[in-house]
Amino acid sequence: MNVEYVRNLHSNYVRLGLPEKPEEKKYQYCIVTRGGIKGLLPCSLRYLDGGAFLYYDITSKQNLVQLHQKGNISREWLLDFIYSLQKLQRELERFLLREENVIWQPQHIFEDLEEPVFSFLYVPYYEGKNDFLQLLAFLVEKIDYDDSELVECVYKMYEQVERNGESYLQEQIFKDVKVLEQKKEKKEQALQPESRRLEVSDPWENVVREQGNAQAETVESIKPSEKTQEQETAVPRRIFGLFDSKKNKKSKEQEKREEYQESMQRLISGYAVAEETTYEEEYGRTTFLSQKPEKKESIRRLYYADGRKASELGTGNLLIGKYKEKVDLYLSDESVSRMHARLLHDAEDYYLEDENSTNGTYCNKTRLQPYEKTKLEPGDEIQIGNVTLYFR
Repeated sequence: MNVEYVRNLHSNYVRLGLPEKPEEKKYQYCIVTRGGIKGLLPCSLRYLDGGAFLYYDITSKQNLVQLHQKGNISREWLLDFIYSLQKLQRELERFLLREENVIWQPQHIFEDLEEPVFSFLYVPYYEGKNDFLQLLAFLVEKIDYDDSELVECVYKMYEQVERNGESYLQEQIFKDVKVLEQKKEKKEQALQPESRRLEVSDPWENVVREQGNAQAETVESIKPSEKTQEQETAVPRRIFGLFDSKKNKKSKEQEKREEYQESMQRLISGYAVAEETTYEEEYGRTTFLSQKPEKKESIRRLYYADGRKASELGTGNLLIGKYKEKVDLYLSDESVSRMHARLLHDAEDYYLEDENSTNGTYCNKTRLQPYEKTKLEPGDEIQIGNVTLYFR
């Protein structure tokens, strides 16, 4: 897809170039450009320099890739997201639209910053590849690995889509995610006081209780002399085996994450572990090794216009805005968007990227398009809304 980000005076857009002039009177173009379909980005068809383009309004929204660069995706977020897919599916059925025409790439799915409301990009008569597996790969990378039930659920979703394709998305995916909500409710009930738990009426509890009583009677009916050692230890072995397998699985996952983190840290810092060298013994000879001068670390900083230091830049990325819970550099000015701009570090260079801001991000008086990046040089002037910063 030929996708780019553009802005006009008041709005930001995803602009999608069409391979040929569309038939505007065809049903999907008429219904999508009319607007008002919950869950879909507002869309309009426009012509520019002889080409046809679909414009999707993304003002005041962030795509999933940008929004979740930091932090893990929680169980609550996943539940909200999958339920939004269910609502979208019903809305598409209502307007006789095809689910295959939704673009599932995470960089083209947008989320409101205040509420868990998601907006999707719909391309009429789209014949490209369905990218839902790419979305699940993104979730696998970002989920909270401390929540073992969440990890198990997301990996199962990935395997099912890989194996069964789109048929899994019709109904089974919602049942699998429903399990997460049920387990969450059980945990919450377990944390309640005993008196409170007795008030909760669940028909399944009676079934479980009756089965437990029946098993207890069966065990009591066996005389001690008739109980074999295998019968006495079967249940404990099964329970301990289950916990051991989970423990081993978790430890392996932890080891993989730690190895990955260490490798990434080495990659970012430029440090590599040398392989062990085998030395041959040679007497009577001394070899002089040339010493390489240590590379001086250059620390870059951002300064306000009055000379105050705004932030010191390290090897990571710096998010700028007024969303306190998300940003690294908080600016309280009303002209600043919640997630306004980001400074990206790559090797020895820094880049400025606009984060789909409302009032724009400027580098040396030149306004950036949404998600456009530009390389920074010492002394460059950065304008974030009405706030001026200097890169030194």
